[in-house]
Amino acid sequence: MEENITYEPFELTREFLDNLHLFIESDDKSKVKEYLQELHPADIAEIYDELNIDEAKYTFLLLDQEVAADVLAELEEDDRKKFLKIIPSDILAKRFIENMDSDDATDVIQELPDKKRERVLSYLKDDEQTEDIKELLNYDEDTAGGLMAKELFAIHQDITIRQCIVELRKQAESVDEVYYIYVIDDNDKVVGTLSLKSLLTSPAQTKIFDICNTDIISVQAEEKSEEVALMMQKYDLVALPVVSFDGELLGRITIDDVVDVIKDEAEKDYQMISGLTDDVESSDSIYRLTRARFPWLLIGLFGGILGAGVIGYFEGDIIKYAGLALFLPLIAAMGGNAGVQSSSIVVQGIASGDLGIDSIGQKLIKELAVSFLNGIILSVLIFTYSFFFNDSYPLTISVSIALFIVIIFASIFGTLTPLILNRFKIDPALATGPFITTVNDIMGLLIYLSIARVVFLMF
Repeated sequence: MEENITYEPFELTREFLDNLHLFIESDDKSKVKEYLQELHPADIAEIYDELNIDEAKYTFLLLDQEVAADVLAELEEDDRKKFLKIIPSDILAKRFIENMDSDDATDVIQELPDKKRERVLSYLKDDEQTEDIKELLNYDEDTAGGLMAKELFAIHQDITIRQCIVELRKQAESVDEVYYIYVIDDNDKVVGTLSLKSLLTSPAQTKIFDICNTDIISVQAEEKSEEVALMMQKYDLVALPVVSFDGELLGRITIDDVVDVIKDEAEKDYQMISGLTDDVESSDSIYRLTRARFPWLLIGLFGGILGAGVIGYFEGDIIKYAGLALFLPLIAAMGGNAGVQSSSIVVQGIASGDLGIDSIGQKLIKELAVSFLNGIILSVLIFTYSFFFNDSYPLTISVSIALFIVIIFASIFGTLTPLILNRFKIDPALATGPFITTVNDIMGLLIYLSIARVVFLMF
């Protein structure tokens, strides 16, 4: 019988870390075990972020094999790669991989160099597990096949409840969590799901097919992981069967894997919005951090040069009417802000699947209406301010009209850009942040100074 462990909420403190460092330095294995044995694997993985590689290896080898395998799966990818480099292939196979579910084991093995990957697989004792991992390695990481696990409950449609219970007991050795019991036919195609309630309340001689739910929601192995996440969110699923083109049951995707997908996509989009081209952490090397930031900064530099060119083109007007320079920062800032607001809302709608093809026209009309209303209000406010604090009536007219037009242009541009990128299968998150801000800065200055030239000539 497995021991039940109740995990208490854990907060990593400096005192805890200092004591752990002390126990490791003094080679007090019993104290290290005592310190870690009641922690959840995710909490232990958090601790490893604060240990050097030798300390991490020391504590890893003191953990129970199943706990160690769970901790390895919970580690951040960069930390796990460092650890995998120093663990011999045979230990990695026997102590870690053999105690993992097929999806977690595949994720770990994918991070290994090709030669070490083959050695690790050769050390696995369970041929079925080896074949499962090799099959999963054939799928791209960002597909349903790359997310799925092979461990699941599958029973034939023609057996009885009594036979089903016997079969489930056999399969339970390899399945940790029961979400759904999948019902299959002679060709291993999914024909339904069986609930635990139906299993427990139906007569023992009842055929499984007579009580299973035949309304099946499934996904093909080649489907993108983002679509899987949207599907599970839409239908409130905790697990989703993965099938072949012919409907054959291949595996299942559980909610914890989808949460990881959502987290990864959110981080990637946030980094793109922030102007980062790579997935980076604060602990990464200076070179990696510089490489991630430099491309967008370079775009910003060229944008600044173009903006300076626009100002240079209107230099004579600015010298003649010096008051124009007062509102240059305001126009640029308001255009950038309006554009980022619109693009962020559109990107959010695309990411959540709420923005369908049929609603694009409606979205444009709504954004136009919102920008029109915001533009009117802000233009009136800047007109009032400029009227009382500036003695130049043409300047007041110029900045008011320009602000109104800039906000409308920026909102429409911010809405259209991610929609166009999405239509061409380019991540729409690229549209937000530095790109929208830079373009709207340039266009805002051009619109403002052009309008000012016309207005001042009229007066």
